[in-house]
Amino acid sequence: MNETAGPGAPTGSADEVATVDVERVLREGELTVEGRLTEASNATLYCRVELDGVGFPCVYKPVAGERPLHDFPDGTLAARELAAYAVSEAAGWHLVPRTVERDGPFGRGMCQQWIEETDLSAAVTVLTDPPTDVTRQWCPILAVQLSDGSDGLLAHHGGPELRRIALFDAIVNNADRKGGHLLPLPDGRVLGIDHGLTFHAEDKLRTLLWGFADEPLSEQERGELGRLREDAGLAGQLAALLSPGELEAFRERIDQLLAEGVLPGPDGRMRPVPWPPI
Repeated sequence: MNETAGPGAPTGSADEVATVDVERVLREGELTVEGRLTEASNATLYCRVELDGVGFPCVYKPVAGERPLHDFPDGTLAARELAAYAVSEAAGWHLVPRTVERDGPFGRGMCQQWIEETDLSAAVTVLTDPPTDVTRQWCPILAVQLSDGSDGLLAHHGGPELRRIALFDAIVNNADRKGGHLLPLPDGRVLGIDHGLTFHAEDKLRTLLWGFADEPLSEQERGELGRLREDAGLAGQLAALLSPGELEAFRERIDQLLAEGVLPGPDGRMRPVPWPPI
């Protein structure tokens, strides 16, 4: 969905107008619902937010529109999205579009900047031939059957941008990293969205990004994880959004990654991939 912004206002493109305090506009601006994303499991509303002559599209997910789940406490998905954004920002990774908590037409919820100009093919593809020297940059994950009956391999890109998201997903325990939740940008960065199914105290990691499994952590990654583990400000933010058990599990996942020194793998099991994978 595309939306044209008014004169002098940013569109949904990430960082298009660096001087705009996007979080302030999201939090304080007038929120107008323009449509609903009908493919989403929970109420996901496409909106426009405007403040002091600046406007841009955003997504608003009210807590009242969350569908009950058997394995996540009711009414907690928006808080988990906010917690994922807090971790991304504290790490300096900036993987999640700007996200705030606010009231809206349907009550309290999460509001997130809408990102335009994305091309999923830069992150996920289907290989119709066995990997060769040309396709080594792609990590095959799932065998698939194409519409003409031929076989293919669903693969994700093996570059550093997706590897960072794989590390992020490991520490937030993302149970729903579909290909469609990746937003590759024209400048080469990749953002991630839809983090409502995160931070469970039990292992719930389900992802399309298993191509990085068991790869050693770099010294930079170890340093980033160590700083997150000791970040008192982040701990305070997460304590207001998660249960004590979930916060402790977050710390334990970081400790385990640092102790093992590798990105997590499926431990000999079939790779847990969300469905549908895209």
